[in-house]
Amino acid sequence: MSELTSSSPEPSELAFEASLRPQTLSEFIGQESIRKQISLILDAAKMQDRVSDHILLAGPPGLGKTTLAMIVAKESGTGLRLTSGPAIQHSGDLAAVLSSLLPGEVLFIDEIHRMAKSAEEMLYLAMEDFRIDVMVGKGPGATSISLEIAPFTLVGATTRSGVLANPLRDRFGFTANLEFYSDFELEKVVSRAAEKLRVDLQTPALQAIASRSRGTPRVANRLLRRVRDFALVNGFDVITVEVANQALELYEVDALGLDRLDRQVLTLLCTSYSGRAVGLATIAVSLGEEQETIEGVVEPFLVRTGLVVRTQKGREATAKAFEHLGLSAV
Repeated sequence: MSELTSSSPEPSELAFEASLRPQTLSEFIGQESIRKQISLILDAAKMQDRVSDHILLAGPPGLGKTTLAMIVAKESGTGLRLTSGPAIQHSGDLAAVLSSLLPGEVLFIDEIHRMAKSAEEMLYLAMEDFRIDVMVGKGPGATSISLEIAPFTLVGATTRSGVLANPLRDRFGFTANLEFYSDFELEKVVSRAAEKLRVDLQTPALQAIASRSRGTPRVANRLLRRVRDFALVNGFDVITVEVANQALELYEVDALGLDRLDRQVLTLLCTSYSGRAVGLATIAVSLGEEQETIEGVVEPFLVRTGLVVRTQKGREATAKAFEHLGLSAV
């Protein structure tokens, strides 16, 4: 999987991203409407001396869902508990988390769409009435005991809101659909990160990084880290656009933000199949990659930039893809 576009960051990447996270809604760059909406929800809860409504954050990886959850907890003046859908495979897993919450805490469940069905059903009651039903015993003698839990705010994050069950989605008081960032917004992200990292980054270099960041702050911060390391190793005190371009070229990130794997997919579609429709499984086998990587990491960006289209027969390269690779369309 491409390092720069991976949806599962390495621990060192997570530590790097954490050091750059904004701490308040006012520091958070982009998603202006969502920031205002969340601010209103939190202010209303404070004025009424109650826990905030539950919040669902939906959107592609790297747009700031975890950061927003942390900000919600901080601006609510409460603690934050973090878990993920894949970690909750039984209702007992969720019961243990919910029963340990302190009053007013924020519970963040990442990838909430991957939570077990039994746990999801338990969550319905917890979100509405702040109680859970726990089964005690087995077989005919099993009984259900209702347990009160502390009032809490659930912040759920998902990259696939469409697969969430309607009963779960309906229990969120607010759903925020995060959008990809503009180059202008990403320039602000890179500028803020460069200032925190004390990197002397000239404006053209900043723009070069932002324009290759695939509309995603996480990618922008990673590219900045690569450029910074390149400048450090090669003895450049000031990062000019020439230095930035050299670094990005070394890491095989082109002018559109495509990396090696992106271009391999495009080259396969444009040359081996001459622009004809190709199935996802065929692409994955041809490149020796997992289907999930192609579908979840590579394809969304290629489709969004108009380089690939999805049809009933498969994936097809567009004229723009041939042009980007310097090939003649068939």
